[in-house]
Amino acid sequence: MENHSDKPHVLIVDDDSEIRSLLSQFLQKHEYRVSVAAGGSQMWAVLDGQNIDLIVLDLMLPGEDGLTLCRKLRNHNNIPIIMLTALGEDTDRIVGLEMGADDYLPKPFNQRELLARIKAVLRRASSSESKLTPHNITSLGFEGWTLNLTKRELYRADQVLVPLTAGEYELLLAFLENPQQVLNRDQLLDLSKGRPLMPFDRSIDVQISRLRRKIEQDPKHPALIKTVRSGGYIFTANVDPY
Repeated sequence: MENHSDKPHVLIVDDDSEIRSLLSQFLQKHEYRVSVAAGGSQMWAVLDGQNIDLIVLDLMLPGEDGLTLCRKLRNHNNIPIIMLTALGEDTDRIVGLEMGADDYLPKPFNQRELLARIKAVLRRASSSESKLTPHNITSLGFEGWTLNLTKRELYRADQVLVPLTAGEYELLLAFLENPQQVLNRDQLLDLSKGRPLMPFDRSIDVQISRLRRKIEQDPKHPALIKTVRSGGYIFTANVDPY
């Protein structure tokens, strides 16, 4: 008997019934379990009764829009979110990333590209240990902060948990594994997202801005993640593995 519990479970939140149907059929053919919701109330109902591995969330929804739902989701959990946005709406995509989305895809989109994005985001979210850090290392410390690699959680010096999205975790991990090294946007995107930089892709800059607001004393004058003119970014602190 086939074990459906081994298949990743994707929730599609879109008010377009045709899109829900087409994506459901396509993802099921590629060995995914799929649940659907036409809006926020149905989304919360599914989440209450199902274990969801990833949410494909449309920006334009009746009632509460995708940005509002994304923000509320981030207040409750770290389920990976791929936001579907209108073609050309760069501002909406940037705001979506700021709200906590892990990736975005403009409509109309190719189903195979969405499948590739889903695989990449799930791969990042499921990697519970460092790519470069030895297996016996369970945490990385810097300036009083602790990143737990097993639980994928970040703690302040006073042991208060600071929630991270999957994208923020992978970006911070990339910095901690390469301290005092200038990393350009292409390197950071490859290390943290596993995909090449697209033209006009500002996702790394947005994620760094969000990460700075969480770990810097003064995000407007960052001391840990510094911008290198015409180069990229550098993580300045010493990192202690343990």
